[in-house]
Amino acid sequence: MNILIIEDEENLNRGIKLKLEKEGYNVFSAFTLSEARAVMDKEDVDLVISDIMLPDGSGLRFGEYVRKNSDAILIYLTAMDQEIDIVNGYDTGADDYITKPFSVNVLTSKVNAFLRRRGGQNAEIFVSGDIELSVKDRQVRELGQPVALSKTEWQLLMLFLENPGRVLSKENILESIWGLDGQFVDDNTVTVNISRLKGKLKTNSIDNVRGLGYIWTGKVSKR
Repeated sequence: MNILIIEDEENLNRGIKLKLEKEGYNVFSAFTLSEARAVMDKEDVDLVISDIMLPDGSGLRFGEYVRKNSDAILIYLTAMDQEIDIVNGYDTGADDYITKPFSVNVLTSKVNAFLRRRGGQNAEIFVSGDIELSVKDRQVRELGQPVALSKTEWQLLMLFLENPGRVLSKENILESIWGLDGQFVDDNTVTVNISRLKGKLKTNSIDNVRGLGYIWTGKVSKR
């Protein structure tokens, strides 16, 4: 997935870029609208994160350009938090609007959520080895036999199958399954639920990457 960041504050731009690259995304940085347009004209961008006040113009106008020329997801970053500013942002076709200061972890969680939906929106069945997950009827089968999973276990499996080969930290998983920051959830919750999921599926495709998180190592196809 390709992401474009348009932010003239250099440290913030690079901080967001580094965080998203650690999530496995291909990230382009731009500090002006002209640089951003050059990227959009050359690359197939899936998601745009844009400041509104930029040295050579308004991010809102660039948002209109994005909407006319691509189907990229559009997230605005801005210090302007008045209602009219937010309304103007959504009127240009924004998918989300984040006011400064903000948590880069929260931004990353939103990016992951948007791109998971985009990646899986046309897929009805995920297949990995002997495992099949049907999105439509929320059923899981292994070697053709149904596997009874709890709601949380099903969500975990879906998260892994949507992100094969990507290391998911405990924080990523907590944010995706239990909420943005996973507060009020015991620290062992992720470990316990993944252990139960592995036991029910009898799979070796979920690996613990020491100090980083968990990864689905099997190949995944969609149909």
